[in-house]
Amino acid sequence: MINNQIESFLKYMRYELNLSTCTVLSYKNDLLQLQQFLSPDDAENFDPASITANDLRAWITRLSLQKDCSRTIRRKMQATRAFFKFLMKQGITHNNPAAEIELAKFKTPLPSYLRAEKLDELLDAETSADDYKAVLDRTMVMMLYETGIRRAELIDLRDADVDTRRGEMKVHGKRNKERIVPFGQELAEAIATYRDLRDKTTGITHPERFFLRPNGKPLYPVMVYRAVHQELASVSNGLKLSPHVLRHTFASVMLNNGAELNSVKEIMGHESLAATQVYTHITFSELKSNYKLAHPRALKKEVNYGSKD
Repeated sequence: MINNQIESFLKYMRYELNLSTCTVLSYKNDLLQLQQFLSPDDAENFDPASITANDLRAWITRLSLQKDCSRTIRRKMQATRAFFKFLMKQGITHNNPAAEIELAKFKTPLPSYLRAEKLDELLDAETSADDYKAVLDRTMVMMLYETGIRRAELIDLRDADVDTRRGEMKVHGKRNKERIVPFGQELAEAIATYRDLRDKTTGITHPERFFLRPNGKPLYPVMVYRAVHQELASVSNGLKLSPHVLRHTFASVMLNNGAELNSVKEIMGHESLAATQVYTHITFSELKSNYKLAHPRALKKEVNYGSKD
């Protein structure tokens, strides 16, 4: 059973701040963990106004003993901070004990991405035109890679918002913000093929959602992840073969081929340029790697350094 104040906070996050369903669910899980830790037997005995910084430190200790990583613990404390800010705004409590907790710092890793040649190998491979699952999975991979949209945006994509004649789609992003995302002729042809087979398979000619399961119902996150992972595993042995890796790959490919940073920012629906700039580090990293592999002086110096041991 969930505490009433947590329930109110989640409604505030969803309906007033317009946060995504996935984000709200993450907040819910984190706060339910806190509730369970402090009041394991009865949600009604969970009193946020009585929580102290020491209580939260004890929770962090428990999470550490459970082998939760520093990134996970940091996220849970950020959710707790947001919860107490809400309670202060409502006049339920007068302080934020989570603000006294110093969050663990960690180096942000560069986003994982796949090489364009690998995706070309996958997307150029033959697939059965009558196998709905095969066509569905391949179209999802192609769309994620060629447009850079998020998994949640792909699931929520409406059929009426995909215009193959104009080569663009209307995407509903975070906080219900809409943006127009362009796409090329190859994807337009794949979309037309998918639509024909979808209508025959499901018996629905004008569906609300663009992507549908064979039974006519919408996709769900785990299904998309599994399908993408299986497709990418055929051309890569990397550990991170997720829909988001295709979004990272889209950004790196665009920047590597001369796209302007602001253009990539708008297509991806980033709030700030800083979120897009991380991908310039990927392109520079690849450039540096190529330099070391190709320039004779770089090769010579590395050989010399190695011979000193």
